[in-house]
Amino acid sequence: MLLHDRLKNYRLILASASPRRRELLAGCDLEFTLAPRFECEERYPSDLPAENVAEYLAQLKSRAYPFPLSDSDILLTADTVVIVDGAILGKPADEEQACVMLRRLSGRTHKVVTGVALRSSEQMRSFSVVSEVRFRTLTDEETAYYVEKYRPFDKAGAYGIQEWIGYVAIESIEGSFYNVMGLPVQRLYVELGAFCK
Repeated sequence: MLLHDRLKNYRLILASASPRRRELLAGCDLEFTLAPRFECEERYPSDLPAENVAEYLAQLKSRAYPFPLSDSDILLTADTVVIVDGAILGKPADEEQACVMLRRLSGRTHKVVTGVALRSSEQMRSFSVVSEVRFRTLTDEETAYYVEKYRPFDKAGAYGIQEWIGYVAIESIEGSFYNVMGLPVQRLYVELGAFCK
């Protein structure tokens, strides 16, 4: 039986404001409900290894969900981080910060890690997926153009792979493309199948 048929007995709740995650989940032909917005202070221990942060934050968001889950609910939360030189690049506050981040990524390979948590009234399962992305060297004009036109202030590392910069700057990807967009849908599909057995 296909996963979307098995999930008809459940209500899959996506707790994310990201339009990209909504698009990716819909692309798997999975029906889902959008969770109402809720507050979650996204803080993590300073000694937590950078590659573990996304999964930690996905779990944190899941626990912060303020509504009770019924027996047939599956709550999906996720977080994506960009890592370069062992440091996490979050969402830029303004144009200047976005340009600084992109200059750090220019001509180099960085990691994108997405952590995902699945939770029901009885269990929680979480995982993370790592992709490595190689940027060619960007000119200052290219960086400024992208930031001014695409305003990537809601994106970790100040870029969206599905936008102009992804077309012209990314030389290679090792791992899941969709993970870089914000949701490792192939792994999620498998994990959801195991979760709702």
